[in-house]
Amino acid sequence: ASFLLLCFRSPPVTPLIFGLLLQAPLTKLSIITRPNFVLLLADDLGIGDVGCYGNDTIRTPNIDRLAKEGVKLTQHIAAAPLCTPSRAAFLTGRYPLRSGMDAINNYRVIFWNAGSGGLPPNETTFAKILQQQGYSTGLIGKWHQGVNCESRNDHCHHPLNHGFDYFYGMPFTLISDCQPMETPEMDRGFRRKLWLSTQVIGLITLTAALGRLTGLISVHWKILTCLAGFSVLFFVSWFSSYGFVRYWNCIMMRNHGITEQPMVTERTTSLILRESISFIERNKHKPFLLFLSFLHSHTPLLTTEKFLGRSRHGLYGDNVEEMDWMVGQVLDAIDKEGLKDTTLVYFASDHGGWLERKEGKRQLGGWNGIYRGGKAMGGWEGGIRVPGIFRWPGVLPAGTVIDEPTSLMDIYPTIVYLAGGAVPQDRVIDGRDLLPLLRGAVAHSEHEFLFHYCGVHLHAVRWHQKDSGAVWKAHYVTPIFSPPGAGGCYDRGFCPCFGEGVTHHDPPLLFELSQDPSEAKPLSGDTEPLFDTVIRRIGRAIEEHRRTLTPVPQQLSVYNVVWKPWLQPCCGTFPFCWCDKERDN
Repeated sequence: ASFLLLCFRSPPVTPLIFGLLLQAPLTKLSIITRPNFVLLLADDLGIGDVGCYGNDTIRTPNIDRLAKEGVKLTQHIAAAPLCTPSRAAFLTGRYPLRSGMDAINNYRVIFWNAGSGGLPPNETTFAKILQQQGYSTGLIGKWHQGVNCESRNDHCHHPLNHGFDYFYGMPFTLISDCQPMETPEMDRGFRRKLWLSTQVIGLITLTAALGRLTGLISVHWKILTCLAGFSVLFFVSWFSSYGFVRYWNCIMMRNHGITEQPMVTERTTSLILRESISFIERNKHKPFLLFLSFLHSHTPLLTTEKFLGRSRHGLYGDNVEEMDWMVGQVLDAIDKEGLKDTTLVYFASDHGGWLERKEGKRQLGGWNGIYRGGKAMGGWEGGIRVPGIFRWPGVLPAGTVIDEPTSLMDIYPTIVYLAGGAVPQDRVIDGRDLLPLLRGAVAHSEHEFLFHYCGVHLHAVRWHQKDSGAVWKAHYVTPIFSPPGAGGCYDRGFCPCFGEGVTHHDPPLLFELSQDPSEAKPLSGDTEPLFDTVIRRIGRAIEEHRRTLTPVPQQLSVYNVVWKPWLQPCCGTFPFCWCDKERDN
């Protein structure tokens, strides 16, 4: 097993072929060393929303078929509980704080297409490596990793600058503001903070100006100019968050060009599906990577008419069932082109379901099954444990269930090695090659420790004690649920990472997940003889992990998050940004 693991870690193609051939029962198709890759990533889908993970009321026959024909992971972990940092980790195989894509403040995701933060150009995505290996690479759907850095057309964070040959979709993310009839979703707390910041900076600017005029304060005119500029910038950002969000953020792009501004939500689902199938058809004669990044099941839950009212769980259930149908259409396209046996298909969600997302009595967020917590909670399982399914007929054993700790970051080295590439040697890669585990060549995941962050704040650590089979998890920080015992932060809409909304634990809360996956019964020195030993070992692992971290520019700083008019993607002459090229075509 160790020899096989070494083979799969080796970049060259020849050792990979040799390692695959050692698996006698699967030699028929094991010579395929450059499969196609179809990566299907849902948005905000809870692990409890899928049939093969225990849901018996939302119908997901196509996702369930993937699990039946492939390998289902039951302890598949997102590197972050929110979209932007989780997807950055997925694309780079690295904890998001290594690339500056996790927050030091409360601005935990990218808020505007016209922000300057995003996935840094010096990060190497799996798409970039596969592109270098001769793959056709396409991203269809959601990006949410930024667009521009310094000018409206520099596209430094754009998918085409990160290894994708083709992009069609949203550079941002779905929000309720994208539908004219929906209640605006743009973070009300964020708007309040923008207004407060505008007032504070304006007051400081006015005080400094009066002090200079009266001679009471010596302030250089350059400082006054900068303060005035920041005052205007914050005011424009605050003002733009009312009414302009749909035009600024809800846009569709094809490569660098804007096709819809604002997007026409009634046709979005059909266009994304059409583009996905078209990409497969165009590239069927050469190796390809298709990353289908669903807009489902994020609010406002765009759902076509034929799926409305079909589920037993209202609009959210309708939306999940439509996404499952889309999965089926993509699988049918793969079958139609005769690519089933040469295509590795992967399905997952970027993080857990959003418990607090409600409108009146309507639940608009997902369900996380038996697991505690949800979206935005960096430590509790419900925020980070997600579906994870692989299918590759003839290579991966069908109907297999694996309960080992794995990560969305593992996709990076897994597909890079299969494509004949090599992971970068000049940086830490936190993901591990999953192929030996998926094929049954090894019994255990390579992950001994997984670190669970909320922003840049370490909330919990998981230790897979392989000799005993135990999976220990220590919580150093947990959010304060409101109302108490509710399981979420319903008064805030999101649970915070730090400040008055969290509790620090010393000693940490300790759970043994293989015995208590719901994290309902914390252990103590009185109830668990190994308590002190486990806490000390996890403490040493944290120290070792922190020694691997290096300072990087913070992509989600206040300056990078704030709206900047000179960075706004615009179809037309700014600020008159409007077009519908799909209708024109």
